[in-house]
Amino acid sequence: MEPTHLFELVIAMFLAIIALHYAAHRLGLPPSVALLTGGALLAFVPGLPAISVDPELVLVIFLPPLLMDGAWAIALARLRRHMIGIASLAVGAVLFTCAVVAVVAHLIFPSLPWAACAALGAIVAPPDAVSARAVLERVRLPRRLQILLEGESLLNDASGLVLFRFAVAAAATGAFSAGEAVASFLVLALGGAVVGVVVGTAWVKLVGRLGDEYLIISATVLLGWISYLLGELLHVSGVIATVTTGLIASWHQHTVFSAATRMRGTSFWTVMIFLMEASVFTLIGLSLRDVVERGGGLTTVIATMGLPMLAILVTLVVARFAWVFASDLVIRFCAVLGVTRAQPLGAGGATVLSWAGVRGVITLALALSLPEGFPGRDFILATSFAVILGTVLVQGTTLGRVIAWARLVETETERARLTMSQAEVAMVQAQLGTVQSLAYDAEGKLIHPQLLDRYQRRATVIVDYAERTEHYKPVLHAHFDVVLEAVATGRRELIRLHRAGDIDDETLDELERDLDLEELSAISAKA
Repeated sequence: MEPTHLFELVIAMFLAIIALHYAAHRLGLPPSVALLTGGALLAFVPGLPAISVDPELVLVIFLPPLLMDGAWAIALARLRRHMIGIASLAVGAVLFTCAVVAVVAHLIFPSLPWAACAALGAIVAPPDAVSARAVLERVRLPRRLQILLEGESLLNDASGLVLFRFAVAAAATGAFSAGEAVASFLVLALGGAVVGVVVGTAWVKLVGRLGDEYLIISATVLLGWISYLLGELLHVSGVIATVTTGLIASWHQHTVFSAATRMRGTSFWTVMIFLMEASVFTLIGLSLRDVVERGGGLTTVIATMGLPMLAILVTLVVARFAWVFASDLVIRFCAVLGVTRAQPLGAGGATVLSWAGVRGVITLALALSLPEGFPGRDFILATSFAVILGTVLVQGTTLGRVIAWARLVETETERARLTMSQAEVAMVQAQLGTVQSLAYDAEGKLIHPQLLDRYQRRATVIVDYAERTEHYKPVLHAHFDVVLEAVATGRRELIRLHRAGDIDDETLDELERDLDLEELSAISAKA
């Protein structure tokens, strides 16, 4: 394919993403479903060239920034608090699911070597970070379930990759050592964590010296790729390295970023991640044509592999349910014995956690990376795609209904000690203390009376609001509705003055930025 044609295809894909995302919004569907389905339909458009996805390139381009984004947004304190539960899902559930899928695959095809069955299990076992984010951003979960799913999706790729590599090696050599696999996993994970700490610490030191906002934003955007590539270069887990770097950067960004850097960087990063996530699902859909052609055509694939693929998909779901419910029973038993203070999820929470295991780009990339001539390669490819389609289209579209059925409630232990209003009171009182100490000169003369009065009135109002939040909410919303209308009027007047030639571009940009900040502040206050 000519480079210019490839570029035209990329632009066409971005336009299709916008259209499909808009259609999903209008139809009330999860965007991932629309993008995956739309990509699959586009793959069979006459005249459209076949899309052959390079799995290594897909992982290198998309995985680091998406993992970085997930680590950046995750609540670190809750991640530490629930690390045992996350490890149970990211390691235990992946191992268990891999083993169960391998056994079922061998029962269906006894001639398929155990190593190939294990490779299939490793490919489909880990839920995908990108798919999980796409599903979770449209639903509301209790904090504990949210952090379990987010943490699992960030860390389980390392487990799946290690299992996959050992299964492929076992198929090639005919030998497998469980002890060697465990040792290798520990080395990869610990080595990746060390690389992540080094890269994250270097970023914190560097950002403070760059000074320029755009250099800081550029260095931060490249951070995920740097960490991932360095980890892979040193033959440790690039996934763990990227996640560790993201956690460190997220922790320090509040102190190393200026307000302007944070606003501009967040805007750029949000758009970039949106396009990358959408591109992943579209590329998965577009790759359907290649998978179907490898299997001998759609009719042949369905006729010869339909029931086995369905059996693997059902096995995958059942295995996750079995692991989650068994783990919850263990927690309940330990709580009764007084061994742990952790509370079980209950039937509703365990059902939601089990149903949320959606597969995506990791599954496809691992399947496509199988070497030519690998035993059962066509079946593994077709099954991997069926698993992605099944979990995204079925579980992704019904998760909201499952959550509504479960009627989940936030436990007291997961609620923050302070509400937002109480935190705002503490913040404003700290600000008032500083202003009070600086409002007088060395002789005790008041030199900033208006500033002191402003912060005193603000502290009084916020304390009163925190004590009577429900009383003030309707008034507050009406107040900021007026503010937003005033901002819109001011923006229209600015544009009129600019179009009439009464103000220049610099004046327009400066005043419009002030209006933007005021608008964002009002929208945030209404939320």
